[in-house]
Amino acid sequence: MRIVCIGGGPAGLYFAILMKKADPAHDVTVFERNRPDDTFGWGVVFSDETLGNMRDGDEVSQARISADFVHWDDIEIQFKGHVITSHGHGFSGIARQRLLAILHDRARELGVELVFEREISDLAPFADADLIVAADGINSRIRAAHAAHFQPEIEWRRNKYVWLGTHRLFDAFTFIFVATEWGWFQAHTYRFNDTTSTFIVETREETWRAAGLDKADAAHTLDFCRRLFAPSLQGEKLLANKSDWVTFSRVSNKSWVKDNLVLMGDAAHSAHFSIGSGTKLALEDAIALAMALAKHGAVGPALAAYEAERRVEVLRLQSAARNSTEWFENVARYAKFPPRQFAYSLLTRSQRVSHENLRARDKSYLERVERWLGERTTGRKPERPVPPMFLPFRMRGMNLANRVVVSPMAMYSAKDGVPNDFHLVHLGARALGGAGLVFTEMTCVTPEGRISPGCCGLWNEAQEAAFARIVAFVHEHSPARIALQLGHSGPKGATRVGWEGYDVPLAPEAAWPVMAPSPIAWSPANQVPRAMTRADMDAVREAFVAAARRGARVGFDMLELHAAHGYLLSAFITPLTNRRDDDYGGSLANRLRFPLEVFRAMRLAWPESRPMSVRISATDWVEGGVAAADSVVIARAFKDAGADLIDVSAGQTSTKARPVYGRMFQAPFADRIRNEVGIATMAVGNIFETDHINSIIAGGRADLCALARPHLADPHFTLRAAAAQGYRDQVWPQQYLAGKEQLERIEARAVAEMAIVI
Repeated sequence: MRIVCIGGGPAGLYFAILMKKADPAHDVTVFERNRPDDTFGWGVVFSDETLGNMRDGDEVSQARISADFVHWDDIEIQFKGHVITSHGHGFSGIARQRLLAILHDRARELGVELVFEREISDLAPFADADLIVAADGINSRIRAAHAAHFQPEIEWRRNKYVWLGTHRLFDAFTFIFVATEWGWFQAHTYRFNDTTSTFIVETREETWRAAGLDKADAAHTLDFCRRLFAPSLQGEKLLANKSDWVTFSRVSNKSWVKDNLVLMGDAAHSAHFSIGSGTKLALEDAIALAMALAKHGAVGPALAAYEAERRVEVLRLQSAARNSTEWFENVARYAKFPPRQFAYSLLTRSQRVSHENLRARDKSYLERVERWLGERTTGRKPERPVPPMFLPFRMRGMNLANRVVVSPMAMYSAKDGVPNDFHLVHLGARALGGAGLVFTEMTCVTPEGRISPGCCGLWNEAQEAAFARIVAFVHEHSPARIALQLGHSGPKGATRVGWEGYDVPLAPEAAWPVMAPSPIAWSPANQVPRAMTRADMDAVREAFVAAARRGARVGFDMLELHAAHGYLLSAFITPLTNRRDDDYGGSLANRLRFPLEVFRAMRLAWPESRPMSVRISATDWVEGGVAAADSVVIARAFKDAGADLIDVSAGQTSTKARPVYGRMFQAPFADRIRNEVGIATMAVGNIFETDHINSIIAGGRADLCALARPHLADPHFTLRAAAAQGYRDQVWPQQYLAGKEQLERIEARAVAEMAIVI
């Protein structure tokens, strides 16, 4: 084949090497706009995993690169006069210029033609090429020339950064945080050879401007940063290499392939430097494309297979990079943490490094964190490290034994709104299963406020008596607390039970009329609701109050108002379904007016000693709808009205929603609200492992974790989790104690066998 690589960075060079190695008959040319010894920045970082992939691709270049590596295992965090170190992280650094020189030499050895100082923006000269690889970087001219096809999306982030160097040799990957009168600055530093370290300085753009750096030349930038980080530099200077302040751009493309043209590396996608994956992605793109060509032969099928395979990994890394980016953009949010928790939050920021992953890397570090959290939470030194999910939690007069919550889950099994034996067994079993808090499903305040005919209600005495039986069982037979969630379906009402299709409307003869802030149907198939009058609003508010009073008499320990997921109160909050032109529509403050009115009335009816929470949708996942920044305003408004906790969900407010899924995908919303508003939060959304819960709690991202599907599969999730982690203080029902001892023995034996294997 005749192959043209546009861009002589790691992606283009390594792909050229792999193709020429695979078949010396290939005619491979790499075009690079710069000279051979030009390079921007200083060092680059490789993980041990990337090195293994390179060894499989071309052992010769991998060996040469490894010979020039500086390897380290430690991450060091300097914050507020404290130095916190974690071991076992396994990274290597090399000068970017040296990396390129090694790849240049290897490419020439194999017969690749390298053409320097040649800018390519027109593909016409390569009409005879079988394959054209656009690896021309984050500002790709080829991508721009074919933007209508590739449909690039460029997201400019909030921080400014400058890539500097220094002869101060850092023996660990070091993060340095400095508070100034303008805001926080941070440095990402690591040694990459025997004489030099990379020194990247980063800060919020508003901080950068306030410090006058928007007007600074290179000399002033160096002097400013040297003085700022003088204690860590220990007398060494900072060095520049075409070092301008820049803004990171997150690149993604709807398509990577156009005929025989394919995007690779930063031209196709970018990941923030704080997770050190830019070079990793570039090299692994090259490996994947070379393998696809070897497998499929023909260019068309190979390019399609390459894009399909790589998109999965790229999306995973870009998701992790987004989490990391947002952490560094919001250092002020976490600077309120004690140094130990600040460091833990930093280490686990991307969600790629989890609680148990830290244990595998540095057990003693993690146990120090667990002991510290235990003492901070309980006021006494624990005899042994306590997994964060088993730390107690208190709100008003309610004490929870641990941080595990059974989510509200619609069971669609009530008769005329009355919970029955199914609900007793369902909720009772999960209380016996060890969770600290168990929620009812959304319990409706009127017959017309039900989602389906199978939904529970609390508008009459029969329902109250049935719930009293359930609450009494939970209190008598377990240490769990039980919470009542109250809601009104609004425009999403009069639908079939869940297993007959979510949000599918009932047959007209079985349906009841629905209402909403505006006459906007949930979907074209659902009813058009009537717009609520003031009289309707008064009646709904009083129905919530009456249900709250019934819940208090029943003995529920906590009350939650459901103001999420497109139900009635959520429909008021989002502009997607609230088009009113009175005092209850328009601005966010107006759209919140009725939900807050309902909450305040309920708070007055609910006992002062018992906590109240509110479930919100932190984003609509729709342009023009509620966004993450709005969720902070919403949460603060409910806090001011007396809420003790915000149950932070997202979406389900529009059929047009386009969620970004993943592990713990909604936890960042809970994190932001907790640490900006200063209110306890509950994280939800694809939390399914004990590792997730421990990471969220220890990192200060939320105070409670609610799990739904895991509790459907295993009512005893928490009991099993305690045994698996060697936590012996978890309370079991006395009737099950023989099972506790056996499970603990089995889990201890599994841990011991795993240690032998390792």
